[in-house]
Amino acid sequence: MISEARQPRGFVRALAAVLAVAASMAAGDAAAAGATLRFGTDPTYPPYEYKTPDGRLAGLDIDIGNALCAAAQVRCVWVESSFDGLVAGLAARKFDAIDASMAPTAARRRVMDFSQPLYAADIRLVAARDRHLTPDPTSLAGKRIGVLQGSTQAAFVKANWEPRGVVMHEYADQNSIYADLANGRLDGTLALGTAARLGFLDKPQGARFALSGLRIDDPAIIGASSVIGVRKGDAQTLQLLDAALARLKADGTIARLERQYLGAQDGAK
Repeated sequence: MISEARQPRGFVRALAAVLAVAASMAAGDAAAAGATLRFGTDPTYPPYEYKTPDGRLAGLDIDIGNALCAAAQVRCVWVESSFDGLVAGLAARKFDAIDASMAPTAARRRVMDFSQPLYAADIRLVAARDRHLTPDPTSLAGKRIGVLQGSTQAAFVKANWEPRGVVMHEYADQNSIYADLANGRLDGTLALGTAARLGFLDKPQGARFALSGLRIDDPAIIGASSVIGVRKGDAQTLQLLDAALARLKADGTIARLERQYLGAQDGAK
């Protein structure tokens, strides 16, 4: 639930009633309350969420989150976490929502509710050009594939590839995966296409590598979109986010940010 700035109980009840009647009115009432929306994020996944050299949070998800807060007229607070700690952090009320390129998988739906989609998913295999690997267990049998802990990529490899001889290595952040891939400790990784391009392939250490084969298509595990996650049953926060998101889609803000960061729609983890 959104954090209130020492508001009277009567106001909180009134705010909840207004949200239940009309989501479009939520932003104005929250603004009057001086409400704060705390987003949890993992700033190690450019261009979605990362830190600039001077330590500022930046990226597509960060800009979307800040735009959502502006549309809802609430104050944004960002709480950093490893990706595999985000769900636990949400449950522990360290923040109100997760904005970190998260896909709405069946397992996550058991403990979270999700916003309307932000952008589409596009998970790809990254491997050395001269290896001619393809994203299937026959091609990758015996190969070492690095994945982000707690991600849908990890769940996909564990369910579909590991039983057929693919060796999965889990990492706390994607940058460490890229480093081990460049150094020959891994044979490949699964990542969002644009994230792989901007975070690795377009850099000198990634010059020998490329996106290999088609996108991973598994809606049940990978998901088809990126969303914002809230605690199960937190209708107030979810309603506020969806109302603000509808406004940002209608006025073209989401499309503009996608073009700015991705060029085309890309994905979730």
